[in-house]
This record gives sequence, C-alpha cells and structure tokens, in this order.
Amino acid sequence: MNHIVDQHLHIVSFDIPWPANYGGVIDVFYKIKALNAKDVKVHLHCFEYGRKPSAELEKLCHSVDYYKRDISKRHLFRQSPYIVSSRSSDTLMDNLLQDSYPVLLEGLHTCQLLDDLRMEGRKVSVRTHNVEHEYYLHLAKAETAIFKKYYFYNEAGKLRRFEPILDKASCVIAISKNDERYFASRFKNVHFVPAFHPHKEVMIRQGKGKYVLYHGNLSVAENFNAVKYLINHVFNDLKTPFKIAGLNPPAHLIKLLAPLPNVELISNPDDEMLFNLISNAHINVSVTFQATGLKLKLLNTLYNGRFCLVNDQMLSGSALDELCVIANEPLAMKQMIKALFKKSFSKTEIEFRRNKLSELYHNGHNVDKLIQLVC
Repeated sequence: MNHIVDQHLHIVSFDIPWPANYGGVIDVFYKIKALNAKDVKVHLHCFEYGRKPSAELEKLCHSVDYYKRDISKRHLFRQSPYIVSSRSSDTLMDNLLQDSYPVLLEGLHTCQLLDDLRMEGRKVSVRTHNVEHEYYLHLAKAETAIFKKYYFYNEAGKLRRFEPILDKASCVIAISKNDERYFASRFKNVHFVPAFHPHKEVMIRQGKGKYVLYHGNLSVAENFNAVKYLINHVFNDLKTPFKIAGLNPPAHLIKLLAPLPNVELISNPDDEMLFNLISNAHINVSVTFQATGLKLKLLNTLYNGRFCLVNDQMLSGSALDELCVIANEPLAMKQMIKALFKKSFSKTEIEFRRNKLSELYHNGHNVDKLIQLVC
C-alpha cells in the first residue's frame, strides 16, 4: 500500500472549491479528493465571496476555514492586483503560523503571504492556474464594456509587476506545458502537473452522432465570441445540425441564434443533460482565442465524446494534440466537419484515447508527483 502516514498540508484556495463547477475550482476540489485518497491530511483555507461553506469539503479535509474576501472598490486603487489585495487576511496568517506544515497556494491570487517574513524557511509551493497577466490581457481584448475593459488592462499590468513574487516559492506547479515553459524561463523549481478532474473512465459511444455540439459558460465573453465566430464563419453555409449548450446565454446571443434553422440553443443544461449532449454528438467543437491555462471542458469532451475538433489555442500545451482533430481556419473547419461525418468513431479510437488519457491525466499518478513536490 502506497499510503503516507500523518502527512499534513495547508491549501489556500482563492474560492470555495465546491460545487466544482468551473475551471479553477475543479482542479482544487479533485486535487483535495486525490490527496485525501492518499491519506494526506488537508487543512483547507478558502476565501469566501458568494459561495457557501460546504459539508462536502468537511468530509474530505482535516480542517476547513473560511475568510471573507474583501471585495470593496478601495482595492482597485492599490498597487497590488485587485485579485490579490482583496484576498489578504491576518486570521489566515495566524492560522498558518500555528504549525510548520507545508503550504500550497492556489493561484497567484493567494500569493500575498509569500511576502510575509514569518513564512521564511517554510515550504510554500504555488499552483499556477494561468499566466495571469496574459489571461487578463485576453479578457480586456474580449470585453466590450468600457469600465470592465479598463479594469482588465489595469489588472494585467499589476499582475505582471506582481508575478516576480513567485521567486519566493519553494516550487511552482504549472497546469499546462505552455505555462511550464513560461514559468521555467523566469523562476527556479518549476514542474508540470496536469489538471485534476472528475473523470474516472472513458465513456465514449462507438459509431455516429447526428449533430455538432459546442458547450461552455455563455455569459463569459470568451465563449460568447467563440459561438459568434462559429455561427458567422463556420456554420454560415453548413446544413449540419449545430447545438449550443451552456450557462446563462445573454439576450443578444439568443436573438442572434433565433433565425438560424439548423442551430439549437440549450440554456442551462443540468449535468446529466450535458453529459448526454456530449456523448450523443458526432463532433464536439471547442475553439478559443486565448491560449491560457487548460480548458477543462476539453477533458470533458475527450472522456465522454466522439470526435473533438479544436483550434491550436484550445490545446494550449495540454499534451492532448494527438487525441483531437485540429483546424485553425473556417474553411479547414468546414472541410473537417464534412469529412468526419462520413466516419464512424471506432473501438480502436476509444481504446487509444483511454490509454492516452490514463497515461497523462490519471489523478492517482499525478497526486503522487504532487505529494513529492509539495509535502
């Protein structure tokens, strides 16, 4: 048995990681679950703003503490980034100083305490979820509301200036190969540990589906822009049925899709409905224009769906290239969609995907590597 006796680890999370229903918290929650399975006693510290304390986390962790995130506007006028200064807590520091257990900070958001002299000599590692200033720059470019656009640009500059604080971390754990390359060129002791996720086994149907599916949180500008791009440039003259599923579609998106005969919008599907949409689709299409972090929805489609059509930026150093069909231009996407509809998804392809995913994205193997790095 590869169990470790009485290993303790503090995890400082930027948000309450339950329910695990968006990118960042999915990685945090399933990491905690994997650590718990290896008998690591997790002391979880969460910043709270809008999500509720969770009994689910109490079951998995040795202790759970919550700290109110101060989301007042005064943080906008500070030199440190808003996402960092709004997550500063004396109580958190007092709690961490009760023992000398190692600490894992989730995201640059929680890295203010690396500057505290009382943490010197302590093993403090950082899990990076993005190259944050690049991510905020992309958000700024995608945003149309003037105030939000200014905020994202301003925050990007502050994040770039704040990033050298990672020099004080014992190690930096990147979520993608691209991020690993970026951080390794700037900091010491950088490692790649893929995203932790909910998928235990590949659940793909053989054969053919009848439609193409795009899914994502439709209230996010990045996803809304992806849908607009697909509608205007890829499905503008294709007769193929196209379903778009996601959270909170804005009114202007509903209006844009209404007159299109081969396009169906499915608003706020529950987990079961989304799983059925993904597994019954012939092609799951995922495009993005910001190559940042790992898109966890890509893993969702690879574990549960047939053909996965993506652009290069969607892969973003995920090491999943050979499991996807890649096309970067509208014409190439159209041709690929027509070609894939002539093919069946075979047992051999399912097996290949199963082997590749268990090699790269197996939570059990990846948590062993994480424990070696941070504990």
